[in-house]
Amino acid sequence: DHFGWTDVINTHMSARVPGEPGAFLINPYDLMFHEITASSLIKMDLEGKVLGRQGRFNAAGFTIHSGVYKARPDANCVMHTHTRAGAGVSMLRKGLRPISQDALNVLDEVAYHEYGMPASQAECDALGKSCQHGSCIILLNHGLLTHAPTIPGALQRLYMLERACELELIARTLGEPPVPIAQDVIDGVAAYMKSARAKPDYGLHEWNALLRLIGNKGTDYRR
Repeated sequence: DHFGWTDVINTHMSARVPGEPGAFLINPYDLMFHEITASSLIKMDLEGKVLGRQGRFNAAGFTIHSGVYKARPDANCVMHTHTRAGAGVSMLRKGLRPISQDALNVLDEVAYHEYGMPASQAECDALGKSCQHGSCIILLNHGLLTHAPTIPGALQRLYMLERACELELIARTLGEPPVPIAQDVIDGVAAYMKSARAKPDYGLHEWNALLRLIGNKGTDYRR
């Protein structure tokens, strides 16, 4: 919500429940993101059953998140957006190029997923296969998705992927080719980022800073 990544009530974030690999928490379908608190989250299993307190959930969201969790046991958080920048780049096949520092932060982990029928089992299975190829997914004709072993890691991936898409679209409006980055630099940054993302504290400093930011706004998200 702070970054403006929301799409009214029509996008979704989730986190696997610690100690319960077959269950995850997802935002309820009928709340705006600034209204969501810990107690309003919906707990589901990977087959689509709501566990405990009942509530509405986004059916397409369940398809996406359960597909990732089934295919990637190492994924404990999945984030998905329909931002203008992300959806814009998603309309271009292999649309994200190594032309910015931000792109180099994620490019080695980018995978592209063909658009499929929302909320279908076929789409669930297909997305699981796509997620085997990376943790930063550009959903063609749709938007962006990241997954990670930690919530801060998933958010940091999404932030950098979103930034890279914004800069990609800007570059395509400038009327001349972007300045190229040398291949050895691209490869070196990819190796560095692969090592950085493998650390359990990847994204943690940014995460804590953002918690302070929304806390200072008086947002009572813990209740």
